[in-house]
Amino acid sequence: MPSHRTHDEGNSAIADLLRALASVEAAPPLRAKYLEAAVAIAALGRPIAALLRPDGSLEPVAGVSPAAARVVVEIVTTGSSPTVERALARSRPPARSGRAPAARDTFLDDAAVAAMLADPTLAGPSLADYRGDLQMHSTYSDGSQPLEAIVATALARGYEFAAVTDHGYGLPVAHGVSMARLDEQHREIDGLNAAHAGRFRLIKGIEANIRPDGTIDMTPPELRRLEIVVAAPHGALQSQADQTARFVAAVRAPGVHILGHPRGRKRGVRAGVRVDWDRVFEAAARTAVAIEIDGDPRRQDIDHVLARRALDAGCLFALDSDAHATDEWAFADIAVAHARLAGIPCERIINCWPLDVLLEWAAGLRA
Repeated sequence: MPSHRTHDEGNSAIADLLRALASVEAAPPLRAKYLEAAVAIAALGRPIAALLRPDGSLEPVAGVSPAAARVVVEIVTTGSSPTVERALARSRPPARSGRAPAARDTFLDDAAVAAMLADPTLAGPSLADYRGDLQMHSTYSDGSQPLEAIVATALARGYEFAAVTDHGYGLPVAHGVSMARLDEQHREIDGLNAAHAGRFRLIKGIEANIRPDGTIDMTPPELRRLEIVVAAPHGALQSQADQTARFVAAVRAPGVHILGHPRGRKRGVRAGVRVDWDRVFEAAARTAVAIEIDGDPRRQDIDHVLARRALDAGCLFALDSDAHATDEWAFADIAVAHARLAGIPCERIINCWPLDVLLEWAAGLRA
């Protein structure tokens, strides 16, 4: 297969910071090394973050010296570089670092996704391991796809199951579905499942809203009527306040199965909320709530860098398209690419589980 050249913004942002560092470096040999590393990383055929070893070091990259590699590791693991910031602050007048990687990095473009899916050196799931999508929206809320189209598209993609997770009534801006309307949807789902028994299963789900105080905008008895509950934030996403307590409370809430697009970032719109993710991931691992990698190209939330931290914390994962139309189902491929970069094994990904195992796990969290 021909090699893919990726224009992944994570590589570009890191290259920008290395150029900024070179611009204020007094020692010519070191300045040359930083510039050489910037060129090498910008031209790299895969995201540099994919070369981070489990011990936190960087695999050898031609043109990237040990000094430059230390800067790369800082950026990949934290989203910023104290080395660069200190050097820029010492310059006269103080220089600026250019693009902030925390807001721009780790978005994969189509070429990068294709490369990650085809790369045999990466661990993690393949598309063949992916049994079904667990977040999508129908005409019952803000989607354009009727349930029949969802079933047909799932079958065409070779899925064994899919969850319909329309927005709940607490989010009227997204045409949230009332409980009475949800009953209608469930009757329609029952009919479709009867027609496809033994071949495909449509799962009754909801995307509930996480309020700023961490509570879920549906009652526990209402949540127990659903087979899969995705809890996701839709407000206070521009706040600069620490929201760790909000997300810890959400993963501890009874009936929640998946923490959906938790970072709340959206490309070109917002960088995401301020959270101590290690605390959230630790809480999610204890409650067996899955952390979502949302494949919407504008979200890619969480990304492969955060996913590695969640993996180290012992978390489960959900890889979803968040499709609102049938032509958006391929967004799941982006989520799979991030999972491959993070090296997440299939046994930790609920979309890769057999249907009976998935439903047994889900029922246990509803009890």
